[in-house]
Amino acid sequence: MHDFLVDSDTMNQAELHAWNLSREDVQFALFYIDGDIDAYRDRIDGVNPIQWYELTPVDETGFYSYVCQEYTESETAFFQAFAELSLVVVPPMVYSADGWLDMTIVGRGEALTDLVDALEQRAGIGVDVREIGTYDRRLGTVTGSLTERQFEAIETATEMGYYSVPRQASLSAVAAELGVASSTASELLRCGESRLMSRLIGSSNSFHSLE
Repeated sequence: MHDFLVDSDTMNQAELHAWNLSREDVQFALFYIDGDIDAYRDRIDGVNPIQWYELTPVDETGFYSYVCQEYTESETAFFQAFAELSLVVVPPMVYSADGWLDMTIVGRGEALTDLVDALEQRAGIGVDVREIGTYDRRLGTVTGSLTERQFEAIETATEMGYYSVPRQASLSAVAAELGVASSTASELLRCGESRLMSRLIGSSNSFHSLE
């Protein structure tokens, strides 16, 4: 599934938002996916460790995947390394386009060093430490609601001066920079702006049932 989420043209963004490891036989996980729900369903149906799953659409391309699956050997080694070192993983874990699973980890410095060794030696997982510092997620939670394409569109528009007063770039110029039609750029910006405003005023804190 990891390869599918990062390699398939039908998937735009994938995030692991929460997990429950309280049972020894199976684990439960909640993913947010932006992509083709039918393609995702076809792929996950063929994954043997998956015992059952539920897909809940939330908009045109976004949906949640609630999964129950058996532990694999590599996953057991992966999660055990975190548990033994008393580290906290801050969700979401993001499946990036370059094949990595990006995550933020909070804990003591020596434990983080031990984690790198444990993942590489016991689990056979490559680790790339991209930043070390004091944890502060206050700003990250605002843009965390955006899909990768929405973030790219808003970032590009901001850098070009689309949101400046007075405006320094037109919608068509932003679309050209993104390599998409003006209508597509407009939709990406409007959807992204809507998610940002919802996050800023706190409506994202509401509870969404998976039933």
